[in-house]
Amino acid sequence: MITDRLLVLSGSNDPGSPISGQGPITGNANSTDVLSLATITTAIANNGGARDIGQGENLFMVFTVVAGFGGTGTVDMQIVTDDNDSISSPTVIGSTGAIAVADLPAGAQFVVRIPPLVASLGEQFLAARYVVTSSPTTGTILAQVVEDMQDGRKFYRSGFSV
Repeated sequence: MITDRLLVLSGSNDPGSPISGQGPITGNANSTDVLSLATITTAIANNGGARDIGQGENLFMVFTVVAGFGGTGTVDMQIVTDDNDSISSPTVIGSTGAIAVADLPAGAQFVVRIPPLVASLGEQFLAARYVVTSSPTTGTILAQVVEDMQDGRKFYRSGFSV
């Protein structure tokens, strides 16, 4: 998975600094950063013609738990769009669904595909949103947009031979 710090919506993966997550997420929250789809389209247009973000490519939002969650309840990690950068009236376009806090230890990773027709919704801004039930007491999340996801967690039965 190749990452780009300009596509980090929650937390930070700046070079020379430790990776950090947004949080603690103890209540409903929008990501600290938003992605302007118009800005991306304009930047691309200046280098060879306007086109949709990720046109023809699968794009994903990867949610990584940096600091494990404590307390009780659930967290639903969502991909949202809106016509304003304050994300005051979000449209949910993807979601992990509600995940129990007990299932959110440090290192847990969840991947949600960004629908390919995101630009056709007519909304300029893309963000992450966290919808919380009950009362988590700790937990931080790094959310970033990527083109390819990495699943380095493959396990094979013992005694397997080729």
